[in-house]
Amino acid sequence: MKVTAEICVIPLGAGVSVSKYIAACGPILEAAGLKPQLHAYGTNVEGEWDDVFAAFKECHQTIHDLGAPRVHTSIKVGTRTDRDQSNDDKIAAVRGLDR
Repeated sequence: MKVTAEICVIPLGAGVSVSKYIAACGPILEAAGLKPQLHAYGTNVEGEWDDVFAAFKECHQTIHDLGAPRVHTSIKVGTRTDRDQSNDDKIAAVRGLDR
């Protein structure tokens, strides 16, 4: 099943700046073929359900391996069966209406 998801990973107990932990997830999401789109409060991805959640799990493990004792993550997930629609398609549709 194809899924569109947003992940917001928050390392806890890792200090004030967490950018190095967040940056460590980018290559994981890219290697999984999920076309990550980073934004100020998270990252959007798209792909097969199992691939997306396997990559999310790997992000958690990597952040722990980097020294964060706790990781809190918020995930939003959407699926649809009526047609294929990418994140780029969704953005283009909104931008087309705001002109």
